[in-house]
Amino acid sequence: MNVRLNEDKEVVKTILEGLKQKGGYCPCKIGKDDEIKCKCKEFRDQIADPEYEGYCHCMLFYKEK
Repeated sequence: MNVRLNEDKEVVKTILEGLKQKGGYCPCKIGKDDEIKCKCKEFRDQIADPEYEGYCHCMLFYKEK
């Protein structure tokens, strides 16, 4: 299992700017709580699933099998 950044540098740049503006909380989701602090709970759960392969909600990270 490997988690890497999206290969699209513009997507990474945009999401990192959003994370900075929101203090580390997912710029794609509303609010600020532990479940949407990057890496969000949704993606942490996907990482824990051995069958999951794909991007996180905001497309910053990609989990490979």
